[in-house]
Amino acid sequence: MIPVSPLVKNLIIINLIVYFAVTLLFPNWLLYFEAFYPASIYFRPVQLVTHMFMHGSLIPHLFFNMFMLYMFGSTLEYLWGQKFFLFVYLASGFGAIAFHFFVKYIALQYYMHDITPEMYEEIINNGRVMLMHGKYFGGVADKINMIVNVPAVGASGAVYGILAGFGTQFPRRLLMLIFPPVALEARILIPGLVILELFLGLGGSDGVAHFAHIGGAVVGFVLTKYRYKFNM
Repeated sequence: MIPVSPLVKNLIIINLIVYFAVTLLFPNWLLYFEAFYPASIYFRPVQLVTHMFMHGSLIPHLFFNMFMLYMFGSTLEYLWGQKFFLFVYLASGFGAIAFHFFVKYIALQYYMHDITPEMYEEIINNGRVMLMHGKYFGGVADKINMIVNVPAVGASGAVYGILAGFGTQFPRRLLMLIFPPVALEARILIPGLVILELFLGLGGSDGVAHFAHIGGAVVGFVLTKYRYKFNM
């Protein structure tokens, strides 16, 4: 293993500080850090940035993301330099939340035909409070409430961009799986993970923003593929 690179180390430290500060000291700040769908009354533009530094749990969410960032990010930072690495990391995070919102928009348009404008207004104004108290509208209204009032958090989209960048930069690098303990080339394993995310995303809601992972991976791949066109 190579030593952790300076920017990767700083990103890990920032994520740790934000997680513990918000979770333990300022839990009321969650509404500002989490990325709500733009139709929600809780949405703020700053969330497009802050959600990348907030996580839902210490283990496995924060630990897994930071471990992946350490494993693959340092190599790329030493190769690319800090400026382009940070560009790919942040751009992948923005791409992830953009694609996540786009998929939500499509789902919302599908369900909107089955509720009244008055019910939609009720969801917008009171849906988040009902979720916090374990209460439900019933039927399609609950699906719309989940779309609008369940926020996204985490660096996963940005990390998937770095992961895709690594696979693009080092396609024949062998990567060892834990379960099962087999080694696969990056050009096989990483696209396989993205395809798995697609199937999981289409399979239903499990509380994970699978399409955000896909969006981040696509941005990371494209930027790495054409990185020589950037003067960084």
